[in-house]
Formats: sequence, C-alpha cells, structure tokens
Amino acid sequence: MNLKPAVAAAATCANPDNIMPKFRSVRRVMEKPYQHWVGDGFHVYPVFADLAFKEELSPLLMFDYGAPKKFPSKVGKPRGVGQHPHRGFETVTIAFQGEVEHHDNKGNSGVIGPGDVQWMTAGRGIIHEEYHSKNFTRDGGTLEMCQLWVNLPKKHKMTKPRYQSILKNQIPTIELPLKHALENNDEEKSDEQASSSTPLAKVRLIAGGGEVFGAVDGSVNGPAKTFSPVQMWDVILPKAGTQVDIPYPADQSCIVFVRRGSVQVLSGDDNNGGKQKANKLGPQDVAIMHLDGSDMLRVKVESDDTSLLVMGGEPLNEPIAAQGPFVMNTREELQKAMLDYRSGKF
Repeated sequence: MNLKPAVAAAATCANPDNIMPKFRSVRRVMEKPYQHWVGDGFHVYPVFADLAFKEELSPLLMFDYGAPKKFPSKVGKPRGVGQHPHRGFETVTIAFQGEVEHHDNKGNSGVIGPGDVQWMTAGRGIIHEEYHSKNFTRDGGTLEMCQLWVNLPKKHKMTKPRYQSILKNQIPTIELPLKHALENNDEEKSDEQASSSTPLAKVRLIAGGGEVFGAVDGSVNGPAKTFSPVQMWDVILPKAGTQVDIPYPADQSCIVFVRRGSVQVLSGDDNNGGKQKANKLGPQDVAIMHLDGSDMLRVKVESDDTSLLVMGGEPLNEPIAAQGPFVMNTREELQKAMLDYRSGKF
C-alpha cells in the first residue's frame, strides 16, 4: 500500500494554524559504538550504549544493529544464538538482507527475509532461539538486521507470550513530499527542483504512525500490535541535498538512527530568519531527541540512498529493573523471574 499525501495535508495535520513549525531538537548525539558478537551469528553495534535500559529512552530499552556482513555457506548447525529466556518486554527483529529464523517453546516459529519483521512478546515468560535460516546457512550470503527491545507497561509484563510475523507486503508505505533546500528562493531553484513533484522520502510504518498520518487516511498505521503507543519507522531518503519534514507525535519520545548514508538533523525555528542548529549523523550514529512538544522532525539529506530508523513511543514513566534477559520494575520481580525460569515455569 502506497499513500501520497499532499504537502498541504501533511502541514495541516502537524500544524493546523499553518505557522512554520518548531522542529524537534537534539538532546544528545551518540556516535557509532564498537561492534561485538551475539552468539556466533550476529555481529552488532550496541547502538544505545550507556543509555540502554534507562528511563530516558522509554519505552525502548536496547538496540543492536548488525551491519551488512558476508557469511560463507555452512554445513551443519546454523549460526546464531541458542535457547535463552525472556520476561517482561518485547523483542523486535527486522531483516534487511539475508534470513533470520525463530523458534520458541510456545510452538511459534518462522523465517523473516528482507523487509520482514518478527515481533515477539515475552510477557510472563518465553524461551526462544534465533539463528540464520537453514537456506541462508546452506547458501551463505550477506546478512543485515537489527533487534530492538521494547518495554512492556507494568500492567502487561505478565501477559501471555505471543509472536507476530509481519511480512514486507503487510507494511504500509507513506511517501512524503520533499522540502528542497532552495524552495523559498525561486530565483535559485533548479528547473528540476521547480518542476519535480515526485515524492523522494518513503516511510515504512512497522508500528504506529496513525497519530500523524491517519488524518490523510484513517486506515494508515503500522501492523504491529503493541501494548502502549510505539513508533517504529523505516525511512528511505534517496536524494542528497534535500530537506525532509517528517511529522511525529509531539508527546512521544523520538530517536533517529542512521542505518546507512548521512543526514543533518535540523533543530529549532526558521521563522523570521531564525537560525537552525544542525547535528550531522553518519552511519550507525544516533540522535536522541528532546521531548520538547514539537511535532515535526527536519533532516537534510547528505548522501544519496540514505536510510534511517525513526523510533520511540509514549514514555512509560515506570521504574526499570533489568538483569540479563529479564526486564521488570523491581529487584524482587527480577529474582522471581529467575526462580520461575529455573523452576521450569516458562
């Protein structure tokens, strides 16, 4: 499903008074961290680094990104991570290249390929394993993927586990109009800029989106079922030198991750000639945005074929107690999780 909202419609949705909006400001830029191995199948960047499992990223907890890596063909056991437990949160795995396979003790299993997502709710307890698919193991190839951990509200931490397999063709795509850097100066516009009406920004809505894009089409929302408002958007920006305004819920946390390419995140106002602050992000850099009441992101694309993940959600404002594969609200609940796992109650 491809939807093409008009510039005016998008502007009205985010800013009903038709006044130039204030753009979400950057609180902290975190540069690309060092990689490490998870099992023998996933060579990842721990993107959130020292902010992982902190309330300031709520409802997100942790984020690992596996950049494109070539794996040779293999005979025998697939590379990956063996059986391990979880309680109290959800894991979200996105495949960009290659295939990832999942199996858990609740009878769920599946393979995701390029563009697909698996959304697993650990809830009160699950034991699962993740590994290269049997076909990918046999044939070899390039694997690119990421996994995010999404916290569950206290009242849902002991919910029944579930598994959502979300295929590429189930994920709606919004095509955003471009705001060219020179569009306010007609004399300096190139003929191509002046005449082109082709949307150059595409947003795949994995989760959320209805709060801002629903005004264009009330049916627009990511297919993932969540227990609190969560935004998870895969954004493709093909053309360098353009500025893109991306509507975003004003009352929700926001994180911008550069999967490939580079952008400048532009913050502040541009009314009355106001100067905007620019924060440059390269591959695997991340910007943690202020929760400042603004309902628009503005990025300037620095490289052709840039790809971002824009994510966040409604802060839970609840304490976080995390240890290994368990995320609860108190230390006592963590101890209970460990005891339940050892007692075979998962």
